[in-house]
Amino acid sequence: MWILTKEFTFEASHLLPHHDGKCARLHGHSWKGSVYVAGDKLIKHGAKQGMLIDYATIKQYLNPLIENYLDHWHLNDTTKLESPTSERLVEWIFNKLQRTGLPGLIAVEIQETCTSRCIYYPKKHSIIDAIDAANLVEFLIK
Repeated sequence: MWILTKEFTFEASHLLPHHDGKCARLHGHSWKGSVYVAGDKLIKHGAKQGMLIDYATIKQYLNPLIENYLDHWHLNDTTKLESPTSERLVEWIFNKLQRTGLPGLIAVEIQETCTSRCIYYPKKHSIIDAIDAANLVEFLIK
């Protein structure tokens, strides 16, 4: 079993209208993210031989999402989330990538600050069921 990680960044604003603190005001972050792809079979022939998936392929799935919804956008508007918390945003990113058909997608992580991050993976995911969940979390937070 292999797990690949492709990192990405974007700058975006948001506000959390129901928050009881300063996050209710318009503010922005330099977001960092990671896409996790897993599988148990490597490509056997051709230019991608020996790869689970080319990192450039993951980037091809990710770039339209970053360009059209995330980087230098107001997340409340582009995601249509009333309150784009880290939890809601990372789930939104995962679902968008899943709908595009990114092969082997198992999780997405985002950091809105250098000390605050969130990982989302579907509750029922066959690959995650095959991996001890505690080991997966340990891998993701290293």
